[in-house]
Order: sequence, then C-alpha cells, then structure tokens
Amino acid sequence: MEPPRPEPDDAVVMLVAQHRRLEELLRRLVGADAADTRREALHEVGDELALHVIVEERVFYPAVAAASTESVLLESLEEHLSLKRLLDDLLALDPQDPTFGPKAHVLQEQCEHHHEEEEEHLFPKVVLLLPQAHRLDLGREMLREQGRLRREGAPREALRRQTDAAEPLRSD
Repeated sequence: MEPPRPEPDDAVVMLVAQHRRLEELLRRLVGADAADTRREALHEVGDELALHVIVEERVFYPAVAAASTESVLLESLEEHLSLKRLLDDLLALDPQDPTFGPKAHVLQEQCEHHHEEEEEHLFPKVVLLLPQAHRLDLGREMLREQGRLRREGAPREALRRQTDAAEPLRSD
C-alpha cells in the first residue's frame, strides 16, 4: 500500500514549499549585482518572507502550540525576530551600500537555519499531533490570510513594524 499523497493545502506541505521558494529568492538576492536587481529581489524576498512569517505567527503556531512543541515554537519566534530585523536593515539600505551583500547573505543563512530547524524538529511533531484533515483546514486558513495580506499590498512593510520583540506564543 502506498502512503497517502501529500496534499498541497496541507499546512506542513505548504510551509515546506514556501521554504524552498524563499531559499530560491534569497539565492537570487545574494547573487544580484546591479542596484535595481537587488532592490527588486529584496522586495520580492521581503514580501514572501512577510507572508510566511506572519501566517506562521498568526495561524500555524497557535494551532500547533502544545507541550511537545512549545520550546521549538519559542525558538522559532526568536528566529523570526532576527529575520525581521535583518529585513528591516536591508530595506533601509541603499542596494549599492558595501554592507548590503553581506547582510543579504546573513539573511539567507539565518532563513536556511530556521527552515532546517522547523523541518527537522517542529513539522514531524505537527504531523503526529494533527490529523491531515486538520492540517488541510489550517493550510486553507493560512492561504486566506496570505491572500488578505497580499491585497493590502507590500507585506514586507508590516514586518518593519515588528522588530522590537518576538511575538508572544499564542495558542488556539
């Protein structure tokens, strides 16, 4: 018997796919040389990172908060704060500034580390804790929230106002 096919609306499957997309966008950002290309790539990274982080904090983390996930979620929230601060710094920089490239590289490294932590330590627990039907409902809720944020425009700007402290861990 074959294992069930992963559903694209499954919250965990969706988040992993977003991780891969962000990693690709970050590679483009780090590899960009021209100021206009860097600015365009940064805005795309910023918007995608914002959509991802915001739905994790507002929808996914509260839905999966449990004793067995709390320490991973608290660490993830601190990592999000670091990513928000780096993104804010980059958005404030001239793309020709000599620190732009190194700072973009640090953002890339921290994103990859964060993705690895979630995929190795959080997502396997979530798959065990939540039945697929619940993860599908959660994924659809996350898509609705991301759609709302896209309609409001420039999601990256929302993250710029969230750099003082990590978001508190909420639970449903």
